[in-house]
Amino acid sequence: MGTQALQGFLFLLFLPLLQPPGAWAGSLHSPGLSECFQVNGADYRGHQNRTGPRGAGRPCLFWDQTQQHSYSSASDPQGRWGLGAHNFCRNPDGDVQPWCYVAETEEGIYWRYCDIPTCHMPGYLGCFVDSGAPPALSGPSGTSTKLTVQVCLRFCRMKGYQLAGVEAGYACFCGSESDLARGRLAPATDCDQICFGHPGQLCGGDGRLGVYEVSVGSCQGNWTAPQGVIYSPDFPDEYGPDRNCSWALGPPGAALELTFRLFELADPRDRLELRDAASGSLLRAFDGARPPPPGPLRLGTAALLLTFRSDARGHAQGFALTYRGLQDAAEDPAAPEGSAQTPAAPLNGANVSCSPRPGAPQAAMGGAVCWLREKGPRRWGLPGAPGEAGLCGTDSPEGCPCPAPPGTPRLRVLPRATGL
Repeated sequence: MGTQALQGFLFLLFLPLLQPPGAWAGSLHSPGLSECFQVNGADYRGHQNRTGPRGAGRPCLFWDQTQQHSYSSASDPQGRWGLGAHNFCRNPDGDVQPWCYVAETEEGIYWRYCDIPTCHMPGYLGCFVDSGAPPALSGPSGTSTKLTVQVCLRFCRMKGYQLAGVEAGYACFCGSESDLARGRLAPATDCDQICFGHPGQLCGGDGRLGVYEVSVGSCQGNWTAPQGVIYSPDFPDEYGPDRNCSWALGPPGAALELTFRLFELADPRDRLELRDAASGSLLRAFDGARPPPPGPLRLGTAALLLTFRSDARGHAQGFALTYRGLQDAAEDPAAPEGSAQTPAAPLNGANVSCSPRPGAPQAAMGGAVCWLREKGPRRWGLPGAPGEAGLCGTDSPEGCPCPAPPGTPRLRVLPRATGL
């Protein structure tokens, strides 16, 4: 077994290594800048308590004073969603990003999203302007009415590109670092379109690309940076059945420190093993019944081989772990910020509604209104003339009619969805 593990390590050592630029806070090699490791920020436990860009909006209500709404500290007695006697932004319902309740306005608005710069999962590089002339990412592209972040990542990974960009909820573009060197960042809130294939993920916006490194959720890799993040296969989607994946980990140093930021496996037959890369000896093993301990896990080896296997039935959110090399095997591990294990809030289909909401601004336009969990953004429909009525909501494959606001032209009309 030791020989096989060593051969596996040597094979992975020569796989192409993605070295994303460190200039973007979301890089897989700068995880210390992030407070979130899930694409929708369900694991955010920070202290922002105002809505809008960088907390410049309205103050949040305290969760122990929102009993009249669906979510309050009373509905989260175990603290699984992070609610309590505070007014910090959270995402208890698996929405696309953290949010909070606010004092109701005359228009009937009683909640708003929180734009938190430190709550973007490592591997997400930001929201970029895409005017189409030239496209922000110059590689191959495709469209799908079942688009998720990982569907696009997988498409661009197979095409041999470093970056993947999602746009308008259903479009995927591939590109390289040189594309971003000439790209123009847009406000994070511009990437506000729900992915057509997943109600809890955002896929860019109107003329806006949400850009990711394709190594997010890859099934194999060779990691030699001093620190970084490894995600389970298919992340941020759930991992699938019969997955057999390996990652070689060899940062500079004499030892390794791992911290599991998320760990959710379906059952004991889905298993993650940590082996010494040189000897192949098993150091630790975790599964759906035996999760890793909270806090840093220090291993006295400089090179590690991680293997993950799922059975024919297994699928769950998976895991996200940060690592760093230790120069001295006796070095004290640094305490991680935030919880080492934060279960994702479940997606409850019963909370998804698609119906007119009296008094809402959209309803006044004459169209039906779709709300995700009694709240959520409209999404543009499949392309046509600027301002054409489109799809919104996520209650059915086709959603329901939701006209664009009058006088608001689409910034870029993309091709009709054909499938990736």
